[in-house]
Amino acid sequence: MTDHAKDARAQDAPTDAAALARLPRRPEEPAAPVQSTAHTVRLKALNAFYGDTHAVKGVDLTYAANQVTAMIGPSGCGKSTLVRCINRMHEEVPGARAEGEVLLGETDLYGAGVDLTSVRRTIGMVFQKPNPFPTMSIFDNVAAGLRLSGTKRGDLKERVEWALRGAGLWEEVKDRLGSPGVGLSGGQQQRLCIARTIAVEPDVILMDEPCSALDPIATLRIEELIHELKQRFTIVIVTHNMQQAARVADTTAFMLAGELVEHAPTERIFTNPDDDRTEQYVTGKFG
Repeated sequence: MTDHAKDARAQDAPTDAAALARLPRRPEEPAAPVQSTAHTVRLKALNAFYGDTHAVKGVDLTYAANQVTAMIGPSGCGKSTLVRCINRMHEEVPGARAEGEVLLGETDLYGAGVDLTSVRRTIGMVFQKPNPFPTMSIFDNVAAGLRLSGTKRGDLKERVEWALRGAGLWEEVKDRLGSPGVGLSGGQQQRLCIARTIAVEPDVILMDEPCSALDPIATLRIEELIHELKQRFTIVIVTHNMQQAARVADTTAFMLAGELVEHAPTERIFTNPDDDRTEQYVTGKFG
């Protein structure tokens, strides 16, 4: 399978176990642009299992730094499982396991001695359904990860403001930061979850169908936000929405029955794919 992100690899600064354990950096101003810390993610011979079920089959795939990669394919094809392998959430399912390599820069996230908490702080995840912490305020939802990371109390306010601005939510909530996060609309809750994710400055953001529960207006706002966030992060988005993939993704990967069929620039996937199965899927002939 052709690797469409090799050029990004040369620009990708190596990381190591110490880098995974780093604390979030404090920006000079809450609204100031942050230098990208994104890294390329490379999957090598990745296999995932649920007991005896072989859900992901020998996938080699590169996610380029500061790009959005869409994962598409019919339900049950393994795309969500593959994404959850990147930050090792797959292994939380009883009986599930993964084999192969997941490289963040030069660090194998499945290597000996890699701390799971650091992996999941470095590779954030936004889920299909907004999941703000139900007993926490808007402020505390965003600050939760920062507190776990050891951010000083005096720094929390500006870090929370920075993250809410980054998620395009600050102007809507700045006067009610003490209100419950679950009191926001669905689209606002999803942006709150994104703010919570970016507050600890991850290298990678994984999004598993982040707009499937949202109305068209909220979906558009999240898509606009994804365009902004890729300036700082590497983003992987799982979606069933072909139009969404075409709008937000730089490259698109098509999976079928646990296998990676094709990965290419998004325009080519939708206009001139190499594999007939890809064409059949994106034109609605199956799936």
